[in-house]
Amino acid sequence: MKKLITPILSLTLALFVIALFPSCQGGTKKKAATGSEVEKEVVKSEVEKVIYPLPTSFEVTKMLNRIEASYIFTLCNPPENVDNNITEKKKALALGVYGADLSYSSTYNQKQRILEYMNVSKKLLEELDIAAAVDPNIIEKIENAENDKDKLIDIITNSYYSTYVYLHKNDREPVSLLIMSGSWIEALYIATHISDETFNNKEMITIIMNQKKHLTKLMSLLKAYKDNSSVNEVIEILTPLTNIYTGFDEGSITKEQIKEVAKEVKIARTKIIT
Repeated sequence: MKKLITPILSLTLALFVIALFPSCQGGTKKKAATGSEVEKEVVKSEVEKVIYPLPTSFEVTKMLNRIEASYIFTLCNPPENVDNNITEKKKALALGVYGADLSYSSTYNQKQRILEYMNVSKKLLEELDIAAAVDPNIIEKIENAENDKDKLIDIITNSYYSTYVYLHKNDREPVSLLIMSGSWIEALYIATHISDETFNNKEMITIIMNQKKHLTKLMSLLKAYKDNSSVNEVIEILTPLTNIYTGFDEGSITKEQIKEVAKEVKIARTKIIT
């Protein structure tokens, strides 16, 4: 399967890297004088950590096929819900959710769904005034370099860097955290509801178990901006999930704990999409 990487998927990944920078500054909200002070080599290092060794769409599809998990459109947030998002907070969370839905649909090469999610993502990007941060030619660039890891890293690094500078200059760090949170919640929701066989598949169990460290990092980043009311609301939404993951023994998870995660992430997801 040919990999399909879209601007919103790239932006969602970028925002994960972007959000790392506040925590690298001693956990404070102090910003550098200019975006140019963030070294591209630092960004590149974080790109390598975040993206590699993540599985490719083809590898994910193989894994899902092994547990006989078919594409389930009803797992995704319906595109028509995009107009329900009135506030900046709701738009940012929705952008993250649709980014995860777009990635999921891309894995199964659902062309109509991909188009729908690209359209609603574009709409939200424009309404959030973030569209200017995305290279309009990034799809073509990444597809042309899909077999060249080093070139991919350079392309994505440049994309992340320009996005960081754009959001940094416009004081949009809380927005990036909201988008990231929406994407993380939706991805975990899909992972825990994609198949009844999830609970019997070691690969899926490992993915769910490993979200503990990602959630811990996400909560740390969010708490650096807890004075922002929108961010603080997301902290409250994610706290029950954090409490569940805190109870995990290192490197292990029980079937009952997975069910608890699935139940709680569904509640969290309902709160951010309604």
